[in-house]
Order: sequence, then C-alpha cells, then structure tokens
Amino acid sequence: MLENWVVMPTCLPVVLRRCHTCASERFRANGKFRVNANHKLIDAWLLVLCTSCGETAKLTVLERVNVRSVQPELLDRLHGNDVGLTAELLQAPVVQRRNRIALDWTDAWRLDTGGSDHLDREVIDISVRFAARIPVRPVRLIAEGCGLSRAEVERLIAKGKIVSADRLSGKLSGDFAFMLKR
Repeated sequence: MLENWVVMPTCLPVVLRRCHTCASERFRANGKFRVNANHKLIDAWLLVLCTSCGETAKLTVLERVNVRSVQPELLDRLHGNDVGLTAELLQAPVVQRRNRIALDWTDAWRLDTGGSDHLDREVIDISVRFAARIPVRPVRLIAEGCGLSRAEVERLIAKGKIVSADRLSGKLSGDFAFMLKR
C-alpha cells in the first residue's frame, strides 16, 4: 500500500539579500506590492522588510512592461496584495535571478504524513510530494516521517533497506518515492 506524504509551506520563506542600511542579509516578505504606471508602461515590485532594521527593499516583478500585455487577473492580484501571489513570485526563478535573491526555508515548512499507523509494517512504500519548491534533504524527511534518527536513516540506506529511484543524498525540491524494508 502506497503512503502519501506532503511537504507543505507554513509561512513565507526568508529572503536572503544584503540590506543597504544595516548590512543584514535577511528580509521578510509581508505580501505587499507597489505598482506604478507611467502612461502605457507599468512597473511592479514586491516589498520586503529587513528583519534587523525594518528598512523596505523592492524586488522587481515587472519592469517597463506595456499595460496591455499584463493579464488583468495578475494586475488585480498585485493591487489586492495577494499573499498567494507573493509565494508564487518568491519561488519563480526569473524573479530570483533578476533580484539576485535566495530563499531560506528554515522553520517555514512541515511534513504531513497522514498519521503513524504505517510504521509497524514490514515494507512501506512512500510517495513524497512537495506543495512548493522547498529544498529539503530526503534523509531528514524520512527520519522525521518514520521517527528515526538521521544516522539510522543513513545506515538503512547503506544497507539497502531504504531504496529509491531518486537520489537520497543532497537536497531535493521535487517529488520522489522510496521504499523502507524493515
């Protein structure tokens, strides 16, 4: 029987970028946007606040784009300060590259295993799905979901008791599956 686990965000991640005022490197997104139109061109920024000094920084979302080329739904979400849009844009590779930012997901996600009734079986097939692109070590997810230590999970992988078609070393941010044999 296949068990489904989900890695879910609990809040917005911390934005890693250098503050020009206090040299801190951590910003918190609060879901606010600034939109500015100049004739037929529009600019939009996501506002983030420095966690140390509270200084506001702008992350470019749209820059000198013709208003007619922007979808009306996107404009409504920008004007409405949609937090869901904030989460989408922070994870967008284009926005990350353009603004030279990285995300810190520490304490911003949780693993939903659907209960622990599966832990007593001899063979467990588990599919792990990511609700957002959150880079996490599979060893940490397996340890947390099965109630084992990370060292024990590493030992089980080395013995061939935990097998997967995907690599279990390093960090993953995409769906994967594994089998645990006791």
